[in-house]
Amino acid sequence: MADQAHPAAPPHLPSFITDPGGTDVLMVVAAIILLAAVLGVGLLFLRLHTLPERIAHKSHKLQFEIVAVLGLLALFTHVHLFWVIGLLLALIDVPDFSGMFSRMAGALEKIAGIAPGRGGEAASDVEHGVVPPEGDRASVPVVAAAPTGQH
Repeated sequence: MADQAHPAAPPHLPSFITDPGGTDVLMVVAAIILLAAVLGVGLLFLRLHTLPERIAHKSHKLQFEIVAVLGLLALFTHVHLFWVIGLLLALIDVPDFSGMFSRMAGALEKIAGIAPGRGGEAASDVEHGVVPPEGDRASVPVVAAAPTGQH
């Protein structure tokens, strides 16, 4: 490289200065480090962003879908409050009201003498005057259909 050096250049050049037309090793190493850093920070951001959804999924929360939607809203709108709300929902156990209400409905069906699981159907059958099956005929009274008001 000394025979191609500029006359104004110092006699000793640093090792990262390459020959004309040669491969710039420092630039290649810097590009690889930059690419790895961008991918690493991107993956870290994605893992942090999906934290509420992973917490809710791991603990089988009822509100998992709500947490997932809040995470998507936070991602696409850049409103960080959605992410915070999703994280709080993922950490809080919402009581299972459906189990309690289904037990209450089953007890009321038993008291009313309706077959288990037919509560809503049996009530609408009584209103419309539909005769229940043979097994339920004694337990559900048949009411005459109300007049429709048409002449």
